[in-house]
Amino acid sequence: MTMEELRRFSLPDVGEGLIEAEIVRWHVRPGETVEVNQVVLEIETAKAVVELPCPFAGTVRELLVEEGTTVDVGTPLITVATGEAAPAAPGGDRVPMLVGYGAMPDATSRRPRRTPPPETGNGGRAAAKPPVRKLARDLGVDLAALTGTGPRGSVTREDVRRAAVPEGRAAVPERETGAERERIPVRGVRRHTAAAMVRSAFTAPHVTTWLQVDVTAMTELVTRLRGLADFAGTRVSPLLPVARALVTVAGRNPMINSSWDEDNQEIVLWRRVNLGVAVATERGLIVPNVKGADALSLPALARALTELTATARAGRATPGDLSGGTLTITNVGVFGVDGGTPILTPGESAILALGQIRETPWVHEGRIAVRRVATLALSFDHRIVDGELGAAVLREIGAMLEDPLLMLAWS
Repeated sequence: MTMEELRRFSLPDVGEGLIEAEIVRWHVRPGETVEVNQVVLEIETAKAVVELPCPFAGTVRELLVEEGTTVDVGTPLITVATGEAAPAAPGGDRVPMLVGYGAMPDATSRRPRRTPPPETGNGGRAAAKPPVRKLARDLGVDLAALTGTGPRGSVTREDVRRAAVPEGRAAVPERETGAERERIPVRGVRRHTAAAMVRSAFTAPHVTTWLQVDVTAMTELVTRLRGLADFAGTRVSPLLPVARALVTVAGRNPMINSSWDEDNQEIVLWRRVNLGVAVATERGLIVPNVKGADALSLPALARALTELTATARAGRATPGDLSGGTLTITNVGVFGVDGGTPILTPGESAILALGQIRETPWVHEGRIAVRRVATLALSFDHRIVDGELGAAVLREIGAMLEDPLLMLAWS
C-alpha cells in the first residue's frame, strides 16, 4: 500500500528581488489531479503576471490563499497529496526541497521558541518583515520612529503607509457628507509603479529641458523604411529613429547612460544601453527594455521594439524584460499631447519624451512653410547630468531627427 503524503507549494521568488505577489487566478480546484509542471495559478508581481507550475504530481487537497490576496514570498499556496513520501536524508531528516515548495511539516506539537521582545522606539531596531522594510525605504519612512501595531509590536505595512501620509492630510479628501465614491484597490504593477515614481521623484533632483524639432525628414525616412524588405513584419513608427538617436547620443555622452550609487557615492557608467520603452497597459504603466540596444542594427532594433511592446501589451512581459534598464524613452505623442515632464525610471539618469508630430508653420530655408514638428522633453538626474550636458544631449538628438544622415555619421 502506497503511503500518501501532503506536500505544499509555496510562493517562490520568480524574479529579481520579488518580495510579494497577488494571487490573480487559480487554474485548479480541490479534488483535481495535477501533473508535474502543470500550471496551477497565476500571480501578479510588481513587474508582471506570471504563471506558476506545480513542481510535483498528485491530487489537490486545499487552496490556501484566495484570489485577490497579496502574500509574501515563502507563503504556502496549495497542498497536494502525492502517492509516495519524499526520500529521507541520513538521520531521518527530509531532503531539502527546491525553493517554492516542500513537504508539509508533521503534526507533532512543538513548544514555541522563546524570543526576546522586539526592540522599538528610541535607539532600537524596529521589528518588521523584509517586505515591510523595503516598503519603508521606498516611501522614505523611518521604521525606528514607528510604533508597531502588529504581533509582538512589529511594524506592519499599514503602519508604514499611515506614516507616509503627512499628519493632518486625509488620504482621500471628503467633499461633502454622504458623497458617493468608489475605492479602487491598488495592487501589483500599478502599486509598484506608484511606489517607484514616488521614490524617483523625491530622490533624484529632476530637471526637464525642451526642444521643438522639425522632423519632416525623419517622417519621410520612416515612410521609406516601411517599404524595405528588411523591415517586413515589423512596425516602423517615428519611435524607431528617435530610439536610434537616443542610443547614438548615449554613446557620445556616456553620463546619460548611468546610475547614481548612493551607498558608495559613485556614478556607475553602463557599458551597454538597455533601452526602456514606457508602455501603457490595462494593469498600469510598465517599462520593458531592449537589452544591448546600442549593438543592434536598425532592422534588429525595429523587430525588438515591435516584439517588446506587443509582449508588454499582452501582459506577457517577464521580470527579465522589466529589469536592468539603463535609459528610457516614452512616446507621449500617441496620447495626442505635445509633451510632458517624464519622471525618471528609478536607477536611471535620463528619460526622453516624444510629443505628437504636428503640421506647423515653420521657417525653412528662409521661408515660412508647413513642416512636421515635434516637441522633445529630456528629464535628467541633476546629480549626474548638469544643465550644459543635458542641453547638449537634447540638441544632438534634435539634430539627428532633423537630418537623419547624422545618425550614420555619429554612430
